[in-house]
Amino acid sequence: MDLVTPEPVKRVLLAAPRGYCAGVDRAVVTVEKALELYGAPVYVRKQIVHNSHVVRTLEDKGAVFVEETEEVPEGAIVVFSAHGVAPTVHSEAASRSLKTIDATCPLVTKVHLEARRFAADDYDILLIGHEGHEEVIGTTGQAPENIHLVDGASEAAEVEVRDPAKVAYLSQTTLSVDETNETVAALRQRFPLLAGPPSADICYATQNRQVAVKQIAAGSELVLVVGSRNSSNSVRLVEVALGAGANASYLVDDAGEIDEAWLHGVRTVGVTSGASVPDDLVGEVLAWLAARGYADVQEVTAAEESLLFALPPELRRDLKAAGRA
Repeated sequence: MDLVTPEPVKRVLLAAPRGYCAGVDRAVVTVEKALELYGAPVYVRKQIVHNSHVVRTLEDKGAVFVEETEEVPEGAIVVFSAHGVAPTVHSEAASRSLKTIDATCPLVTKVHLEARRFAADDYDILLIGHEGHEEVIGTTGQAPENIHLVDGASEAAEVEVRDPAKVAYLSQTTLSVDETNETVAALRQRFPLLAGPPSADICYATQNRQVAVKQIAAGSELVLVVGSRNSSNSVRLVEVALGAGANASYLVDDAGEIDEAWLHGVRTVGVTSGASVPDDLVGEVLAWLAARGYADVQEVTAAEESLLFALPPELRRDLKAAGRA
């Protein structure tokens, strides 16, 4: 009698939490509510969040995305993205008589306030982050004379300060927790009196998603991270997955970007998504995997999230005046 070898069980480990964080949800809802209240067009400076699908959806509803404030017609409505802006951007908007709605994530605003506080005490501020990222540009703009960008532990050895006794560090909110800790340790070796923020700058959502992806990566041959390539926290999830034991990990904007060849010999696929990714995109990835035999989905929960942020005060005021609060 021929023995039939059973097919290996294929499964998906689905990370939780994943997807929208409180700051992203607030920013997206801000644009949606502004369109409902004021009508199209509503201008948005930069991508409201770093996700191409979200941007296209809002464009379809009447949002117009621009790179700079000068592209917004005088007197129009402009929303500032979740990543935050420098004070000079607010000044430019005022000079053009723009009605501004500031959708900066409150956790980014926290970093801005810390930068101003350290600058007021004349500290050199070492900002751990990636050059050119919008959040880094906005934070640097809070105290440009005092802030020095440090992109990783290697740059910690090179940065120069005026007084080693008056040095502080801050960080971009969407970095790898482990890599940031390495950079802080390297800075502290050089500057033993290094001051820091009263609480961690890396946001709760970034930390939670990294913890969750570590848990699924340990049991997965392949980890798929749903997110756009300009999303810092999504890119970090790929790196964390590889560091936590996954044989391979890829960043995909949606199910259409998955290469079926990645599944060769793979029994367990880990799935997660960045903090600016709507959950329907994850659902499409799960459906794509189910059609290829990965129908057993096991959710792995690393943390529970319940944080919500109120809408920007200028929008809440107008919604209340219109009887829509």
